[in-house]
Amino acid sequence: MYTDIKRHMPTGLSTLDPVFGGGVPPGSVILLKGEIGSGKVEFAYTSLINLSQVMARGMQEEQILVPVDIRYITVTKMREDILREIRQSFSPDLLMNIDLVQFDDLSDIYFDSSLVPINWYSDYDDIIERMEKRRKVHDSVLSTLADMLSEVPKESLVIIDSLTELATQYIASGKWPDLTAFLRGLQRVAKKWNTTFYLILTKGILNQWQETEVADAVDAVIHFRWEESSTAKRQRVLYIEKFRGVMIHLEDREMVKFAVRITAGRGFEVSNIRVII
Repeated sequence: MYTDIKRHMPTGLSTLDPVFGGGVPPGSVILLKGEIGSGKVEFAYTSLINLSQVMARGMQEEQILVPVDIRYITVTKMREDILREIRQSFSPDLLMNIDLVQFDDLSDIYFDSSLVPINWYSDYDDIIERMEKRRKVHDSVLSTLADMLSEVPKESLVIIDSLTELATQYIASGKWPDLTAFLRGLQRVAKKWNTTFYLILTKGILNQWQETEVADAVDAVIHFRWEESSTAKRQRVLYIEKFRGVMIHLEDREMVKFAVRITAGRGFEVSNIRVII
């Protein structure tokens, strides 16, 4: 079944969901693109933290589609490392339901093709045990990721924590078209599943045409960056560069660029929902 356009899946950001009319269209593949430290990761963390609280409350509204499941898929990090970062960044009051988030780790497959010593990233010290594990997965990160995503319940939220690592790996191996085909396939099947995806990409690592091709393959591009304010103070800002089915309404209301702040007590929030002049 394709997405019911009358319903929205909340991002969990109380200062941003009203801008989107309650949330984003379910089945959206959203690229979170930005400079280092600009807030793209905190956006994803705040979303999963707040939506885990909504899931725990069992809230159901006619026009709101609460995720059935929240998955965080990491390519190079450990689950414990991600949770440590979240706990160090946010107030404990926000993390009461973080256990509802499922973390999946693809780092074994990612690092297997590198020169990184096995004992740096894998707990499988026994070579026989390790070979048995390898038989259960494909050598390709994208093939394994596709299998993993196919098992996620429909109407979920999935965060893939670094499209950057996947992209650079496929560029280095000369298989860039495989990655872009995967993204276009993901954009298509997300509608059937009513599952929303966040893909995190660090700006400035891909060249311009590769970055443009990634942006063309997704439904939405949210750009995070630093800007100098009139007082010479650095300010995080958020741009909505693209959002299929939503962009025209934002432009009508002159809401495309927003000031952002990140605090321990509230996480990522839009501090001013008016367009910045």
